[in-house]
Amino acid sequence: MKAGVQPETFDGVFLDLGCSSMQLDAPERGFSLRKDGPLDMRMDCGRYPDMPTAADVVNALDQQALASILRTYGEEKHAKKIASAIIQARSIYPITRTQQLASIVAGAFSPSAIYARKDLLQRPTHIATKTFQALRIFVNNELNELYTGLKTAQKFLRPGGRLVTLSFHSLEDRIVKRFLLGISIAERFNLNVRQKVIQKLQLGSDHENNERISARDPLMWELIHKKVLTPKDRELQDNPRGRSAKLRAAKKL
Repeated sequence: MKAGVQPETFDGVFLDLGCSSMQLDAPERGFSLRKDGPLDMRMDCGRYPDMPTAADVVNALDQQALASILRTYGEEKHAKKIASAIIQARSIYPITRTQQLASIVAGAFSPSAIYARKDLLQRPTHIATKTFQALRIFVNNELNELYTGLKTAQKFLRPGGRLVTLSFHSLEDRIVKRFLLGISIAERFNLNVRQKVIQKLQLGSDHENNERISARDPLMWELIHKKVLTPKDRELQDNPRGRSAKLRAAKKL
């Protein structure tokens, strides 16, 4: 609006969700468990310098809150075990590095379990992968940011305009699907836990005011594809990171 853009004037909006390869490959950003760097994970630290880092989270929250983050945003079935290992490790020294955290998580399991999990391409994945995903989503408030983006797209698309989303994990896709189908989005994705970390870190909460996701709008979209689109085998050969990508498209009514 400040730039002079008026509602219902866009022909199309494309939302490419999640981290870019450039962010993942930069050790100083703290997203990757394979490259050592500061345990940061903030996507926009320049814009919100007081925003908690992943290191702040793992060093400040209690075991129950940490387990809740891992379970909710990483869909980690061993959330309690990993949270316990983090609490025990930080009682000895602060957790400040990515590979330090990866080692702590791995240490909670037998050596044979560290790479026992496999991705959609049947490649071994590190046992800490879901922990890193959960912390990144929590730190950046990704699910609520996604919902805000969807509502903004709805506001600025003209009737007949197209919305296309490209998601990379089930939590994102679930929000997009429900939004397009007009299904109520009522889960408190990270309200209680985020309030707790903000309180413990004694930070302001100006950007935390709209944490709860709720939607009771009438149906506003016509699906262009009845089924979600996923990458073909040839595409995955060129870009294995797209293995979990899901594309949805809809026309605004």
